[in-house]
Amino acid sequence: MRTPFITGSDLLRQRITAKEQVPEDSPVAGMPPYMESFLAHVRMLVGVPFEYLVPHPDLLPDESVRFFYLDRSWADRMVDGANAVGQIGSREQAHYHAHAPNVSQQLDLSERMVRLLQRKTDFDTAKKTVSGGGPAGVVTGLILRSAAVAGWPGMDVRAYKTDIHEPLDTSAPASTAAQLSPLRIERIAPSVLIALFDGEPQLVILEEPYHGIRFGIRADGASLTVPLRDPFGTSLTRNQSALTIPVPTRLNNRSVVRVLALRDALEKNKTPSPPSTPPVAIEQSGSAAFAISVLDPPWRQRFEGTVDHAGEAPPVHGFLSVSQIVQQFDLRATVTQVLGEH
Repeated sequence: MRTPFITGSDLLRQRITAKEQVPEDSPVAGMPPYMESFLAHVRMLVGVPFEYLVPHPDLLPDESVRFFYLDRSWADRMVDGANAVGQIGSREQAHYHAHAPNVSQQLDLSERMVRLLQRKTDFDTAKKTVSGGGPAGVVTGLILRSAAVAGWPGMDVRAYKTDIHEPLDTSAPASTAAQLSPLRIERIAPSVLIALFDGEPQLVILEEPYHGIRFGIRADGASLTVPLRDPFGTSLTRNQSALTIPVPTRLNNRSVVRVLALRDALEKNKTPSPPSTPPVAIEQSGSAAFAISVLDPPWRQRFEGTVDHAGEAPPVHGFLSVSQIVQQFDLRATVTQVLGEH
């Protein structure tokens, strides 16, 4: 029998007596895939109890969204806590402190794998996809609590580093180049969604999933309207307001649309009054033009800008934001008293 190069007891003795146990360039010093994946998920707040993210229900009421920055120090302390499980003595603690910078550097890349791994991409493929990236930067995110999350589980969430005005084509090269990489998009409750982005966005859009072509009209109180659209399906606007026309319905049943009369109304109003101010709606030349006119595109909600407007004069739209209302002295005193009681 051949004499082994080193016995198991000798190898264990060398690893125990070595100052740092294993050299940094040794393959043995690398993190196992399961450990690397787990720590990367911890960095992206996967498995963090919800009460640590939202300590009080009033901080995330119904139909609200909260934007935030991810505190890197807080996330790294969670990684330290997870690694502390195996530190049963001063030697293990010294070993971890010696390798902590390398672990943190590796997790800067591994955290970009989390979304790929959650989408069932195998570990090796995910690691090759994110290899070559630079150090981790600013991570921002949002937590949304809304019936829309439960109604559309596959809601599209996109963040952009520049503010792109409508019409926004998400597949256009300029839009794709400005889009921030999503690090995590996940429903953590039936009506609560969390999203993390690699960078600081100037625009975030939430969109109803694209399941197909749909047609419809708008109910504006007791009246029904349909927007005027150009040949590309874009809604026409003037002074940032959509141009619409009333929808003709049957006299004995207001829920039934007179399709031919609607087509004639679209053709008659394709040049809005006054005619000297374009745009011009699509000409009703056939069924395709009528279909474009009654398109019901997926719902889209925009959140844009990073400027805090609290303290500015109220807008001219006839409503006040919460921050501006609280500027009133008597109401501010009441709010201060209520918050002080809690």
